[in-house]
Amino acid sequence: MPTGTVDLKAVIFDFDGVLVDSEPLHYRAFCDVLAPLGLAHSYEVYLERYIGFDDRDAVRAIFQDAGRPLSADLFEHVLRAKEAAFQRIVSQGVVPFAGAEELVQELREAGLPLAIASGAKAEEIRLILNTLNILHAFSVIVSADDVQAGKPHPETYQRALKGLYDAHPALLHEGVAGNGASPRGVVVIEDTPTGIQAARSAGLFVVAVGHTYPLADLLQAHWAVPRLADLSLDRLRHVLQTLERPSAPEPDA
Repeated sequence: MPTGTVDLKAVIFDFDGVLVDSEPLHYRAFCDVLAPLGLAHSYEVYLERYIGFDDRDAVRAIFQDAGRPLSADLFEHVLRAKEAAFQRIVSQGVVPFAGAEELVQELREAGLPLAIASGAKAEEIRLILNTLNILHAFSVIVSADDVQAGKPHPETYQRALKGLYDAHPALLHEGVAGNGASPRGVVVIEDTPTGIQAARSAGLFVVAVGHTYPLADLLQAHWAVPRLADLSLDRLRHVLQTLERPSAPEPDA
C-alpha cells in the first residue's frame, strides 16, 4: 500500500436507495396515509423535496409545505399509519438492488465490520434485511429511532461510527480513528445529497451510487458510480488507496 494511504477497515451502508429499491415503497405508504388528508403528492415531488428525510422530518415538511397545522396527536397518528402501511407493502415482496447481496457477502467474508446508518425505522430495516437473509451481516444498525436529528445532520453517522468502535474495539487500534477527528478506513455508501452531507459532516469518506439521483447531483461524494453492482471489495480498497484522505468533519449546519 502506498505511503500515506489507508486500507479499508469498515463499511457503513445507507439503506433505502442503496441496498434495496424501497423508496417507491415508502412513497406508496406515504400516499396511502396522506391521500385521505388531501396531502398526496407526485413521486417527482417526493424525490425532489422529501427523499433523504426520515419519516418524522418528512411529515413535518409535508405539512409545513402545505400550510397545514400539525398537532402532536396527528403527527403520531400519521407516523404509526405510515409504518403500518409500509409493512403491508413490504410483505408483498421487496427487491434488492443488483449486486447488493453479493457485495455484503464479499465484505463480510473479508472480515470487514458492516453497519447500517439510515433514516428508516429500525423495524423496517430489520424486516427487509431478514427477508433478504443478510441481517446477520451487520453488527451495527442505526435508525431513525436512535437519533434526535436526522440527515443531513451527522448524528446518524456519528452513532454508527461509535457503534462500530464499541462492537469492534480493534478498530481503535488499527488507525481508524486517526490523529484527529477524521476516521480513516471507514467508507460510507450513500445515494442522496442529504446523506452525503451527513456522512461528510461526520468526517467520513463517501462513495455515492446513482440509484436515486444522477451522478451530477452527487458531486459532494469523494467518488461515485452508477450502480452498487459496480462496487467490490477490491474497488473500494483501490479508491481509498488512490484518492486523497477524507477531510476533517465539517461544522454542523
